[in-house]
Amino acid sequence: MTINQTSQPVLHSTELYVSAAEALAAVLPTTRTLTARIHTGARDWSLLGGSGETVTATFGGQLSADGAVHLGGSLLAGTEGMDASLISVADVLRPALEAATGVLGTGVLSPATAATAEALLDDTETVVFALESAGQTAGWFGLRIRDHAGRDVTVNGSQDPGHDVGSRLGRINNVEMALTVEIGRTRMAVRDVLNLEQGTVVELDRSAGAPADVLLNGRLIAHGEVVVTDQDYGIRITRILDVAEGLG
Repeated sequence: MTINQTSQPVLHSTELYVSAAEALAAVLPTTRTLTARIHTGARDWSLLGGSGETVTATFGGQLSADGAVHLGGSLLAGTEGMDASLISVADVLRPALEAATGVLGTGVLSPATAATAEALLDDTETVVFALESAGQTAGWFGLRIRDHAGRDVTVNGSQDPGHDVGSRLGRINNVEMALTVEIGRTRMAVRDVLNLEQGTVVELDRSAGAPADVLLNGRLIAHGEVVVTDQDYGIRITRILDVAEGLG
């Protein structure tokens, strides 16, 4: 089966897609150096077939996007027989996807279902790149950038009076969102993760006594201090951040 021919991106410049693909190719943990080239021919399902892994993700922030990367299994040396319950191929490729979506600005990268890859190939607004080594295609990367989903509803160029701020917020008042408290982070090589054992101390990038971060759906919104209430941990908010600070 052949999918539609690729078309020029509708919403954004080609340069933005190229920057994302180059950022991804530069940090892919492969046994060979890869370069990204825009795929202009027909797209068929063989792009998704064969050996290897396909990892998909969605990005939400100043811009929204969907992305997928597929690599031949021989390029991901060291992943054979890897315990997927501890570290999956998606974990290994996530930094590359983070690098690609990083050119789009601040946002949150989340995993997506495998069906997203087929949907991306089927969408004419998706730009597909061949990942090449020594002139041979070793995989592909697809990216679809969309406008931010939170745009106001307009009618005839003006805001619809029936969709004022109060009524829009009223519709989502009961929607639950994930509130997370984070005391610190660190980055570790895969070999160090595999060597973790009971009693290992992992040093975080936060000094003792520093405020914890409060994140709403992955976005920083406040700082606070950890407290104990009735034998449960809690967070006392010490500072609410404005939008610009939360995006930083």
